[in-house]
Amino acid sequence: MKITPQCVVALTWTLKDTLGEVLDELDEPVEFLLGGDDLLAKIEESLQDHEAGDQLDLHLEPENAFGDYDENLVFLELRNIFPAELEEGMTFDGVALPAGVSAPIPHNHIYTVTEIYPDHVVLDGNHPLAGIALRLTAKVESVRDATEPEIGKGSLGTGFFKLEPQAPVNTTVH
Repeated sequence: MKITPQCVVALTWTLKDTLGEVLDELDEPVEFLLGGDDLLAKIEESLQDHEAGDQLDLHLEPENAFGDYDENLVFLELRNIFPAELEEGMTFDGVALPAGVSAPIPHNHIYTVTEIYPDHVVLDGNHPLAGIALRLTAKVESVRDATEPEIGKGSLGTGFFKLEPQAPVNTTVH
């Protein structure tokens, strides 16, 4: 079966930066919904008309991946408004930031704690891969038709490096 919009594709891959450093590796196939929110548009576009067994080598510039790094999404906030167990790498949904943060912080981002000082915390609303050109070698392991519930949901829940806010004691970013 060839890959078409709104099908499910199982992929394995190696993701590297342009210097060759491995950023992520999927050794076991993971399913993604095409035509939904699971993959970057450039990856979906490149997968069209391929089938199981095919391999793709993609170069993704920041504008086709996670965008350019925006210094305006970095904020210095007071340490005392955050939980005591705060750690670097923790993430917060912009709509659920602690009371007392700077008023101009856009609420439609996920913020990562990048530095902690005695009196201040640095929050970064950029995706960790923003501003980075990427090289993706992906292998199509299988292709199947998407079910109506999958299409209706718009995702299989396995997005390509999408940030999700974590509880303050969980620092996993994927």
